[in-house]
Amino acid sequence: MPNPLDETLSRFEELERQLVDPEVLVNPARLTAVAREHGSLAKLATKYRHFKDLNRQIREAREMAEGGDPEMRELAQGELPQLKAQRERYWNELLDLSIGGEDANRSRCILEIRAGTGGEEAALFARDLFEMYKHYAEDRRWKVEILDMSPTELGGFKEVIVGVEGEGAFRALQFESGGHRVQRVPETEAKGRVHTSAATVAVMAEPEDVEVDLKPSDYRKDIFHASGPGGQHVNKTASAIRLTHYETGIVVSCQDEKSQHKNLAKALRVLKSRIYELRRATEHKKRSDERKSKIGSGDRSQRIRTYNFPENRVTDHRINLTLYKLDSIIAGNLDLLIDALLEYERQEQRAAFGTVD
Repeated sequence: MPNPLDETLSRFEELERQLVDPEVLVNPARLTAVAREHGSLAKLATKYRHFKDLNRQIREAREMAEGGDPEMRELAQGELPQLKAQRERYWNELLDLSIGGEDANRSRCILEIRAGTGGEEAALFARDLFEMYKHYAEDRRWKVEILDMSPTELGGFKEVIVGVEGEGAFRALQFESGGHRVQRVPETEAKGRVHTSAATVAVMAEPEDVEVDLKPSDYRKDIFHASGPGGQHVNKTASAIRLTHYETGIVVSCQDEKSQHKNLAKALRVLKSRIYELRRATEHKKRSDERKSKIGSGDRSQRIRTYNFPENRVTDHRINLTLYKLDSIIAGNLDLLIDALLEYERQEQRAAFGTVD
């Protein structure tokens, strides 16, 4: 199985060559895409390049330490502990940066939240999850853009799709994919009984245009009238867009904007992300010896977390973590959860990659 760090460095070096390629330089759109991808890989790739250089220095120092020149041998033996300590520090930093695989350091992702079982209460819970992630993102000064939403009459969401952009966005949110369950007395319940309902979340890395090349001939575009809760028409002009990708059958609708062109642009972003996610999942499945992380499957059908309002409790079932701070977490203070998930994955990474020699 190829080393993903080697693959990242190879891609980064290819992008470096493209940045000085005359054909790329005269194409503003391509240059922007290449520069953006180059920037997203820079931190991990340059650190790995330095790590490999330290490996080379250690090999040379070992050869000198075993050589016949007493002065050079003593010099090399004195340098080796410092070089090894440096390498170990870089190795740990590389493992941290590579959590999430090849998409670990992408700054853009698509977040989809859908109401599950539970009727209107599930839609209200979907809205609460949206607000939770929105506040978390805004606290980090990330850009949050609504791409599409399907509101209900009581203010919930059947579905809401947002784009999130900012340093570390995908890395932090990647493990939120899956089924989220809520236990509480619904706003719609007069008798005060605790109900259980659910919503699903999907977090997808947003690819660059050059990674998913979509032509108009690759999909069918349907234009229709946008509608609001309960089927009320909120737009007299046909501005809503539905895209159907021929090859995969993926369907994306967008009606949030009054402009047809804006809805098309947003729908294409979501479609490209879903196609990229499908390809990524298919590729990962082919790698039979790939380490399967307990928290990284991203399967919507997998119940990952329960929010119990009467007990002010949140439980993440993947890592057996229970926190009695639901009021704070639902307000967007997700650090305790996300840090615990990242730490768990960090330990999994160390176990999988092992230690350096």
